[in-house]
Amino acid sequence: MNYIVFDLEWNQCPYGKEKENKRLPFEIIEIGAVKLDENRNITDSFQLLIKPEVYRKLHFRTRKILDIDSQDLEKGASFREAVKKFINWCGKDVKFCTWGPADLVELQRNMRFYHLLGLLKGPIYYYDIQKLFGLFFEGEKSFRSLEDAIEFLHMKKEGQFHRALNDAYYTAEIFSQIPISVVTENYSIDCYQNPKSRKDQIYTVFPNYSKFISREFQSKEDAMKDRDVTCTKCFFCGRTAKKKIRWFSVNTKSHLCLAYCPDHGYFKGKARLKKTDDEKYYVVKTVKSIDEKEAADIREKKDALTKKRRKKRHQESKERKKEDKKLFYGRTDKAKRK
Repeated sequence: MNYIVFDLEWNQCPYGKEKENKRLPFEIIEIGAVKLDENRNITDSFQLLIKPEVYRKLHFRTRKILDIDSQDLEKGASFREAVKKFINWCGKDVKFCTWGPADLVELQRNMRFYHLLGLLKGPIYYYDIQKLFGLFFEGEKSFRSLEDAIEFLHMKKEGQFHRALNDAYYTAEIFSQIPISVVTENYSIDCYQNPKSRKDQIYTVFPNYSKFISREFQSKEDAMKDRDVTCTKCFFCGRTAKKKIRWFSVNTKSHLCLAYCPDHGYFKGKARLKKTDDEKYYVVKTVKSIDEKEAADIREKKDALTKKRRKKRHQESKERKKEDKKLFYGRTDKAKRK
């Protein structure tokens, strides 16, 4: 088994979001990767520039961040050629590693655009080195940039950031400093190729929480009515944890609940609604073990949201009555004039 630590650089529509190709908001223009053996020693590297076909002109942000000349890109490989070479170079028995979740998503989106997604089967189990860095070095999930992480660890900067191969090397260096036990216990699941049916649904348990990834639904409402989505199980004993607070919406994309197991205490349920490129929905649900203070926080959040929504409904009702009054007296005045 090998680890593939890779990084992508991409371009976007230089004329604004309204003119972008909705199927390809970000077009990959460089792939860089390093291959590590089971002991995390670097054994090989891969780098290719890619000639853009959708956004031929570089966005001003891309020009500012990347030290890539447009003329060099024009000499690059086509995406079809580059991704086939990359997948072939990776080999079969591999685990992908990236800094954050975005690279795997954009790789698959670009592959789908060119009808090549069949080369990379999903959902993909991988290692998010940004998350692992935070868990091990800071005790929580981190959103540090790669450069910040290198500075935090006082590592030597030997190559320019925001070039794919350099960033892959930096990521591999950080990866090698994280104990393998932390790595294997905290893997990530990329769901760009999300489960389609009930039999494909994913349930997995981590050290202090469980994760469930649902099948597809036609609407958000259908998703939140599904029993697999709304059930709350204690991941310690497998019994149903009774809901103390039923699922309630925090915003349009997430719901919370509070559940309780007599043997293992309180659990926080969080359901995040995800939209696919095909305009369908699936749910990523986590059930996390929490203490009484965190349980009280959920109760307070629910009460605050209830009061806020009640106040909003009351205000809207008053405004409707005002409008109705205006319409009524407007009609009455017209009738009197006649």
